[in-house]
Amino acid sequence: MKIAYFDCFSGISGDMVLGALVDLGLDVQELREVLSRLDLENFEIEEKEVLSYGLRATKVNVICEESRLVRTFNNIRELIVSSELPERVKEVTLEIFMRIARAESLIHGKPIDQVHFHEVGSVDSIVDIVGSAYGIHSLGIDVVYSSPLPMGHGMVKTLHGSIPVPAPAVLEILEGTPTYGRGIPTEIVTPTGASIIKTLAISFGDSPPMRISKVGYGAGSKDIGVPNLLRVITGDSIEAQVEGEEIASLISTNIDDMNPEFYDYVIERLLTAGAQDAWLVPIQMKKTRPGIVVSVLCSPADAAKIKGILLEETSTFGLRTATVMKKAIERDVLEVSTEWGKVRVKVGRESGNITNISPEFADCAKIAEARGIPIKNVFRKAQLLAQQKIEENEGRKPEK
Repeated sequence: MKIAYFDCFSGISGDMVLGALVDLGLDVQELREVLSRLDLENFEIEEKEVLSYGLRATKVNVICEESRLVRTFNNIRELIVSSELPERVKEVTLEIFMRIARAESLIHGKPIDQVHFHEVGSVDSIVDIVGSAYGIHSLGIDVVYSSPLPMGHGMVKTLHGSIPVPAPAVLEILEGTPTYGRGIPTEIVTPTGASIIKTLAISFGDSPPMRISKVGYGAGSKDIGVPNLLRVITGDSIEAQVEGEEIASLISTNIDDMNPEFYDYVIERLLTAGAQDAWLVPIQMKKTRPGIVVSVLCSPADAAKIKGILLEETSTFGLRTATVMKKAIERDVLEVSTEWGKVRVKVGRESGNITNISPEFADCAKIAEARGIPIKNVFRKAQLLAQQKIEENEGRKPEK
């Protein structure tokens, strides 16, 4: 599995992410062609090699005419959905913008569909966000990790006037994210950068075990007194190989105000979209209200898509994501013929030993209903026949 570690030692912004991905090998001409699928004002992408306090990096600039067009989240969503971008890129891009929209909604006290994107809705920011999502997709990166994020201090000028650093939107976006003060008197984590990394990264901490293959550096625009760079390290994960496990994302949310008839549809849609498992747990929430925890297990590559479904189909206002290690035993399916009909049986193995023999419930239920016999009889018979078949094929009895 190819992973990337974002080492944000001097913060993160949209152009720094895009610069680092280009430095890693994202083809700029390919990027231009993909971004031309968006219905945007004319723009050009310029890449150049720069030095920041002696360290080489790639600087990506988006050159465009100043526009007075102010986009809302609905405008952005229509722009992305109607484009011919790859579906995976659309999903990640929309989640990035949704995080910004939610933050702005809370800060300004407006519904999400009435939030105006000023700086973030400009052409260069849209290019940074879509380009970053496409870069992760194009480079074949399966999982992203990040370092804790450094915070600057002071004030920064925006179209709303001067606001404190870190910007309120940044703090909202990074709720629950490890941060620390860097002592730099300017903004070094922008709302765009915060939303990109919060969407892409499955955890924030030390670099995971990996076999390093390449390192890319993306340059920021300011002179902050130290190298203003984002370092992205890519390589192959070795954790799964060492422990015989694989990394998975566990996404969950608490809900207390949704029509319970919707849950069946939501779970089915999640499973159809690639979730490895999905389940509901009843809980008691604040003010003693009964609620439900919706939990979904999926591959990190499918996490953005799963989050999008939960946000779209449920009444939740937020999600939790955790990284877990998943171990699945080897399994195969054999078919046995009972006197009532055929039944598929799943056989589980660990280190060559058989650990489980489980007849397919749907097959057993169908026979039981058609023949008017107890399902437990069908289940036991299929299990016995499967065990006999395994003994014949492998010359030994299955492990208990």
